Amino acid sequence: MSGMKEERTIVLMTDFGLGDTFVGQMKGVIRSIAPSAVVIDLTHAVSPQNIAQGAFLLGKSLPYFPAGSIFVTVVDPGVGTSRRAIAVETAKHIFVSPDNGLLSPVLQHEKVVRCVRISESRFMLPVSSSTFHGRDLFSPVAAHLSTGLPVAELGQSLDPGECVRRDQPACSLSADGKVLEGIIIYADHFGNLVTSIETGTILEPKRWEVECGNISPMPLSLTYGSVPEGAPLAYRGSSGTVEIGLRNGNAAQSLGLQPGDIVRLKRT
Repeated sequence: MSGMKEERTIVLMTDFGLGDTFVGQMKGVIRSIAPSAVVIDLTHAVSPQNIAQGAFLLGKSLPYFPAGSIFVTVVDPGVGTSRRAIAVETAKHIFVSPDNGLLSPVLQHEKVVRCVRISESRFMLPVSSSTFHGRDLFSPVAAHLSTGLPVAELGQSLDPGECVRRDQPACSLSADGKVLEGIIIYADHFGNLVTSIETGTILEPKRWEVECGNISPMPLSLTYGSVPEGAPLAYRGSSGTVEIGLRNGNAAQSLGLQPGDIVRLKRT
């Protein structure tokens, strides 16, 4: 309709899965407040309570969303406790989230314009559960923000330096520049093992090989078709980190590797 204000994009990321009604209820709340808001599901498959995985996925996804997007990020093992609910406005986006380290990559890499502790109950549902803030607090707040509510009206200002931050998954370079060491962060839907080793500065991929667990050293491959059927391989994943996979198979189930295992990328 001509003259109607377009509401901003809302992006949802949770560990709720899709087998229950949690995500549907969140979307219902958003649509009740902001009927024309565009809602995008980033993922609801973060491993339960895995804040580190959620932070990693959020940080890697930000470049692909339009400026002004509002992110609702809920991986919240401390729901119902004294942990704060926060809204962080950066030069590019707005984030509403529990203050538990989930926004660590945002606080580390984005220019923070404003940070507040969410406390104004008039922007939440009138009856709130102590275990489902995704529906009762974060979703309505995001919906109001999408219609133009300023972040400053959500509560008192908070120093971003006071927000909880978690160390990002390690990726270290040896003194001689020949070894990059990191860890496996998580397994994706296909069973590919995503690591913390950044590949952006590797200019000659063919001169590096990957070691992890009891698997024989593997050269960095271009794609799955570079190895025979059923063979393990290491490659540059779409998020810019080394991944370990199994051609047409599930590496997480077959290779005996798991999150936290050490991975080394060595110059040959």
